[in-house]
This record gives sequence, structure tokens and C-alpha cells, in this order.
Amino acid sequence: MNTNPAHIPVIIGVGQFNDRANVHDALGLMVAALEKADADAGGGWIDALDSIAVVNQISFPKLGDCAAHLAQHFGIHPKIVEQTPYPTGESPVQLLNEAANRIGAGEIEVAAIVGAEALRTAAERARAATGEKKDALRDVASGGAKSVMHQHGLVAPTDLYPLYENATRAAWGQSLAEAQAESGAIWAGMSAVAAQNENAWIRTPLSAAQIVSAEADNRPIAFPYQKRMVANSSVNQGAGFIVTSLARAQAAGIAPDRIIHIGMGAAAHEAHNMLKRDQYVQPAGMVVTIEETLKRNHLTVDQIDHVELYSCFPCVPKMARRILGWPVDKPITAFGGLTFGGGPIGNYMSHAIASMVDKLRAARGTALLFANGGYATHFHGIVLSAHPMPEAQFPHDFDVNPLANARRGPVPETAEDYEGPATIESYTVFYNRDASVRYGTIIARTPTGARVLARVAANDAAMIAFLTDGQAEPIGQKGQTRRGPDGLIHWG
Repeated sequence: MNTNPAHIPVIIGVGQFNDRANVHDALGLMVAALEKADADAGGGWIDALDSIAVVNQISFPKLGDCAAHLAQHFGIHPKIVEQTPYPTGESPVQLLNEAANRIGAGEIEVAAIVGAEALRTAAERARAATGEKKDALRDVASGGAKSVMHQHGLVAPTDLYPLYENATRAAWGQSLAEAQAESGAIWAGMSAVAAQNENAWIRTPLSAAQIVSAEADNRPIAFPYQKRMVANSSVNQGAGFIVTSLARAQAAGIAPDRIIHIGMGAAAHEAHNMLKRDQYVQPAGMVVTIEETLKRNHLTVDQIDHVELYSCFPCVPKMARRILGWPVDKPITAFGGLTFGGGPIGNYMSHAIASMVDKLRAARGTALLFANGGYATHFHGIVLSAHPMPEAQFPHDFDVNPLANARRGPVPETAEDYEGPATIESYTVFYNRDASVRYGTIIARTPTGARVLARVAANDAAMIAFLTDGQAEPIGQKGQTRRGPDGLIHWG
């Protein structure tokens, strides 16, 4: 039991900043967010920083190391100045866990974690310069060699998460209508939270029917996701928070009801290549991250008052809430989710942490935060509480991936050139901006269990309808793969 306040990590200041006028780049948003966090903590903390940790960003890649820029901007020289290698969704929670460990070990006393994206500003400047509209996230995701996944359209998050959505629906025995109703209910709940949060980007509450309806301003993206069901990265948002020791906070005279205690964390991951995963229903990394976050903090779900379940796409909180045992009608966010609160690429959880600190200060209690990064690739959990957590020990090893490895099943081989009978494992259908079908992509299993990717042509109306009309469950259905004139493997 840790009773030394000099080694107990706490959050004392949070800041969020929205730029709707498209004035700032990502660094400018970080400066604004950190200044707000400093003011929230009473001021004077930036000069005392031993550590600045930044979540990488994609909107202004030429900025390079924003952590170094921040230190230079504020004229400070922290011992630790670091930026994450990639802008992945679990990054803020990982950085919080690392800061807590360093404070617990006595290596540092005051740390700042901050990040931002200014994709609206970047897009506006790009249009002014070239007249073209760019998709920065897809540009980053599609860089490098063109793999078989890229050839079949599986490039960006919007392409890949539907594979989990469709696989889980079938595994849970839901009809398409039931699965969409669950998505609508969760997303409507998030819109209600965002409507009450002054830091959220979209503050108009929507009903479950409005979330899933097919309307001109809610076009289909990748089956079964509509525009209102996916992360909204077209934002200019920055958020950050300041972490210190309980002793330092008390010495500064910070009121006890404004000090938020940090619990222990857990983290695991899946293979980066989705074709190299054992299945698409219950990622072992997600399971052990959530279970171990509770276990390490000696908590049960009944002792959790608030949660933030990462919500880039419906399949993620759907899987997470089942692992946790969280009811569908109970709020899953303090910020408002990545559709309504805002989806600033890797920095969403900084907003979630800041909003959860506000929530805990006002409503008290204990919260579990679950973060997801990549394509259901990286998972990180942590607990925050308005109350002391004497069972939490720092530093601690939050890597629980060995436990996830023990739970994983065998990974199928990939048969890129296979032609013959196969069974649908998962799938999606991609749409153009005018809602017309672009093509479908199927992941199938051969009679020997290997995986093969197959395309469904847009003019194969019968197969597209079979995959999308909800009359029968496509997963588990048998068919044939063959090489088409375009050189790709096709279905049918």
C-alpha cells in the first residue's frame, strides 16, 4: 500500500481548446490547451515541468517534434521532452501511465501531456493552395507498399472496422436491424453527453433513428456504417493535462476536491496486420486490458461510476461494454465520443481524460477509461478517482500482452492467390460520396482454414444486396473465389 504522498500521482489541471475559426495549426492548439490546463491548476506549473509528452499529429507533419517546440515556446528545459512515434488512440492513456510511473519512482514531480489536431485548418489551407480536398488520414494510412489489403480497399480505419462490426453481429446472433439499433442507442447517448459539454465539437443531440437513417447528410461510408456512426476527424481541437505528486499538489494549496487520483493501468495489442489475427469478434488484447485494469485496482464493475469506452466506430464500445458488463443504456463517455465530442486522431483520450476529471470533480466517484488505437490494434486502460487509491502502486508494469497471447487462438495462413470454394468470415461494402456502391470486400476462409480476400463488383447487384439487405446473415455462407480480369481475386 502506497502512503507516501511524494510518490502518489494525481491530475491537477486540465485544458481543452476548440478553434472553429481555422486560425491555429496543431502547435498553436497545443499551446492554448496547455495554458488552459495550467490556469485550471492555479498557474505557475508550466515553468515547473520536468516532462512534456506530446501525442503525435498528422494535420501539420512539417512541424516535426512538437514537444521540443512547446519547450522552446515556453522557454523551459524539462528533463523529458518526448513525442509519440505515431498518433494512435491509446497514446494519451499510455503517456499518463508513464508519467504516473515516473512520479511514483521519484524521477519527476510535474508532467504535462498534450496533443492536438487542426485538420480543418490544414484542409482549408490546402484547398487555398491547390484547390483540392485532401483526406489526410487516408493519405497517411495508404503510404508505403500496396499490400493485398490495400488492393482490396482495406486502407483506413473506416475500411477496416466494419469487418469487426459484421463479424460481431453474426457471432452475437443479432440481426442487422438489432445490431444497428444497438449502435444507434449508444451513439444517441453520446450525442446527449456532447450536447451538455461545452468542449464538444458537435452539440446537437440526435435520436437513435437519426444515427442509423439513410439521409442525404448521413450517407453510407462502409457497410454498415453511416456518416453519423464514424469518428469525426474534421476538427481543430487541442487538449492537455498536468500530473504531479499528491505532496506537490498539497504544498501548492490545491483543494482536495480538485485533485484527481490516478489508478494503475494495463495495455495489450493485436498484430498490426488484420489478416494475421486469430478472429474478429473478441480481441484478446482488449479483453485482458479491461479485465486487468479492474483487477489491478481491486475493483469490480459495480464499483465503477463512470466510463470512457473508446468510440471511433460502434464495434469498439460494443465489444468493450460486453467485456465490462456495461448496460447499453448507460453513458459510455464523459466527452461525447469521437463523432460528437470530436475525433482528433490520436488525441481523443486527452479530451476524454480532461472531461472525466471535470466529471469526477463535480459528481465524484471512480472512472474506468479504455482507449483503442490503430485498427483495434492497441489497447490501454486506466482508472481515475475522486478518492485516494491506496492500493495503486507506482511504478508498475502495465504491459499485459503475455496474458493476451495465452488467450489467442491459432492465426490462419493467408492465401492471396487462392481460387475455389470458401466461406465468408467477414465483409464490408464501400460507397462513393453519392451513396452509389464502389465495391464490396470479403474475407473468406478456404476449406483448409486459410484466409483469402475477394472483391465483389459494384455491378453484382444480387451479391451486394445479399451482403447488405439484412434478409439473411452472410457470414458463414459459402461461395467461390476466382481471379478476375483486373488481376484481383473476386467472389462468385
